[in-house]
Amino acid sequence: MLMRSEPFTEVNRLAQQLFGAPSTGTWSRPTTMPADAYRNGDEFVIVFDLPGVDKDAIDIDIERNVLTVRAERRPVDLGEQAQATLTERPLGVFSRQMFLGDALDTDRIDATYHNGVLALRIPIAEKAKPRKITVGGHAEQEHKILDS
Repeated sequence: MLMRSEPFTEVNRLAQQLFGAPSTGTWSRPTTMPADAYRNGDEFVIVFDLPGVDKDAIDIDIERNVLTVRAERRPVDLGEQAQATLTERPLGVFSRQMFLGDALDTDRIDATYHNGVLALRIPIAEKAKPRKITVGGHAEQEHKILDS
C-alpha cells in the first residue's frame, strides 16, 4: 500500500534527536512530522502527530500517487512583559511526503483532525481487493473432452 516515505526523512529525524538540530522548520527546509501507517480492513490509514497546529494551517495534496502533508505551527503571542525561560516546543513548518501504491483509491481520501492528530483514510481500490474467479464452460463440451 505505502510504497515508501521521502528520502532522508528518517535520517533528518535521527539527527534532530541525536544532535539537537534546530527544530524550527521553514518553507524551504521543513521539519519532518511523525507518522504511523497501517491497513484496517478495506482502508489504509496514515496518522500524523501535529500538536498545537491549527486545522487551517494544514495543507494536504496528492499528485500522481505522491501524498504531501504540510503544516505550520506558529509561535504563541506571550505579550510584551513575558520572558521565556524554556522553549522546547517545535515551531515552524512541518512536511511529509509519502509515495502511495496503485492499490489505493486516492480519489476518495478522507481527512480528519482531532486533538492534534491528523488521520487520512484511503480506501483500497476495488481492483486491488481479493475476489473469486468462477470457472465457466459448457457441461456437454467437458464430457466430450473427458470421454476422449
